[in-house]
Amino acid sequence: MSLKKLAIVAIMTFGMLHAMSLGELNKASKEDLMAIKGIGDKKADTIMHARPYKSFEDLLSVKGVGPALVENIKKDVKSK
Repeated sequence: MSLKKLAIVAIMTFGMLHAMSLGELNKASKEDLMAIKGIGDKKADTIMHARPYKSFEDLLSVKGVGPALVENIKKDVKSK
């Protein structure tokens, strides 16, 4: 299994156990996203533009977003 596929499986598994909902990700403000390590102004815009997300794995299709950043997003996004 390739490293990317393994990372996707790990993200899917972690996503099922994690308390943060996709609703929070889909509603997070630009400021909320920029407060996450690894997300600046342009990346926050890109993440917001690609909404709505049906799964956390959808984030991997966003330019500049990899498995580590997906994990940061899962841990840090808060709905306002």
